[in-house]
Amino acid sequence: MTELLTPDTEAEAAAIIASHFETGTPLRLCGGNTRTGFGNPVEAATTLSARALSGIVAYEPAEMVMTAMAGTPVAEIEAALAANGQYLAFEPMDHRGIMATSGTPTIGGVFAANVSGPRRFALAGAARDHLLGIRFINGCGETVRAGGRVMKNVTGLDLSRLLAGSHGTLGFLTEVTFKVLPAPKASATLIVSDLAEEDAIRLMAAAMALSVEVSGAAHLPYSVRSAFLDGRLTGDSATCLRLEGLPASVSARLEKLVAYAEHFGPLARLGDDDTKTLWREIRDVAPYQDGSQRPLWRVSVTPSVAADLVGTMRLGAAVDAFYDWQGGLIWMRMDGPAEDKALRRLIAHHGGGHATLMRADPQTRAETPAFEPQPPAVAALEARIRMKLDPKGIFSPGKMARQEMTA
Repeated sequence: MTELLTPDTEAEAAAIIASHFETGTPLRLCGGNTRTGFGNPVEAATTLSARALSGIVAYEPAEMVMTAMAGTPVAEIEAALAANGQYLAFEPMDHRGIMATSGTPTIGGVFAANVSGPRRFALAGAARDHLLGIRFINGCGETVRAGGRVMKNVTGLDLSRLLAGSHGTLGFLTEVTFKVLPAPKASATLIVSDLAEEDAIRLMAAAMALSVEVSGAAHLPYSVRSAFLDGRLTGDSATCLRLEGLPASVSARLEKLVAYAEHFGPLARLGDDDTKTLWREIRDVAPYQDGSQRPLWRVSVTPSVAADLVGTMRLGAAVDAFYDWQGGLIWMRMDGPAEDKALRRLIAHHGGGHATLMRADPQTRAETPAFEPQPPAVAALEARIRMKLDPKGIFSPGKMARQEMTA
């Protein structure tokens, strides 16, 4: 059991990091601790959490920009935005279900892990695309500010985007500034039933090419269908296409989408409430919130190859899967070994992509790289960046690159 430190101020956090820098003692960094068990194992006797650095610092709805301390709960952020008809357009997922954790998701953790949901592929982009500025503490215990509160901010090296997705290996976030957007007034989902995975991906691609502004496209095979909407989805599979916006616009675009899709299979329509529930369950990977440690992969590939990749994996392994991002994001659970070598060979064969091991039992985590190995040139660049920001390598050593653990 590691010691947990929860500093109340940025200055206190900086002092803790400075003392660990002096001795070269590693620290495991976290926010609300909702992704415990994710990444490569970290050998550190002390965990430094940002959860006590909490509170909204500045928010002017007319500016559509918010600044908050890194430990501010995401629920608090979303409640403040909802009161003003705004939202986090990149709809960050809640990892607690698939990771079987009980912490509180924090806004700093969202950006540190670059957490992005179903709108990522279509309109909203990733979490890092909404990040305008940060305050963080580097590996020497020095406080650094990068970016600002304006939409256009050119300051040379974009440290904000650099730290987004670094999972606490480059700096300890203390404050984040990000843009927000007006929330859609209405939403609807068209469900096309009974499609094979290859046909579903072709339909999703075609729907994305229509002038209807699809904001979510997912395919739920029969094996996972019953995990959504309390089992109310019918048919052998459900291909889900979401529309959002003003009520009249959503209604008109839905009719256009129906006219196009009616030749593919049986259709059903979901209203606003069911749409919100369904896409929250897709976002949070409801089928694999099973309390187990069975290996769960998050695979990002070109949508057109997704069904073939999954089909090939099924020939040699016990695989269950469903598709988000028009097929570009595959959630894949193994009922046996993690099969990382076979999976990554297939990804390379199909033109490249990324496979991230989200969860597994301790032995599998110790033996399996959680992240896609970087090409040598990229790994060398990352090493130089780490040396500048964390010269003694005290921040979560080994979490993202296994070679760090033996360096």
